[in-house]
Amino acid sequence: MNKFFPFVFLFGSFCFGQSQEEIELPLRNLFAAMKNADPVLLKSVFAENAILQTITEKGVKTENLTDFVATVSKMAKGDLDERITIESMNTDGNLVSVFTTYSFYYKGTFSHCGANSFQLVKQSGEWKIQYVIDTRRKDNCKEIK
Repeated sequence: MNKFFPFVFLFGSFCFGQSQEEIELPLRNLFAAMKNADPVLLKSVFAENAILQTITEKGVKTENLTDFVATVSKMAKGDLDERITIESMNTDGNLVSVFTTYSFYYKGTFSHCGANSFQLVKQSGEWKIQYVIDTRRKDNCKEIK
């Protein structure tokens, strides 16, 4: 469990009327789906017109959601393991912005680290990932165990 859980839970619940668990659910399911190579669960965490982007040395690369789901579904269970720490969460009504740091492991070996910036929207009573942009690097990494 995230070491910031008590603070963020209290802040989120009392200030915004949203439960920490409810907001985190699509993020936990995203990484569980990746780790378990589960395309159905993976697709369920995203809004229909979600945008996935990565900041590269050459600029910003956009990834097609359908292609991302297909790639993950071809992996073996346990191949993809992204471990996150929630650094901040800001909520306004049906919009949540979540910033995380992460360590990524491929087939059990540390691969890279970086940060994710998620924008979640509440649709039909459920939080969905509308937008995610991340950084990726191999240096200055602090592994998340």
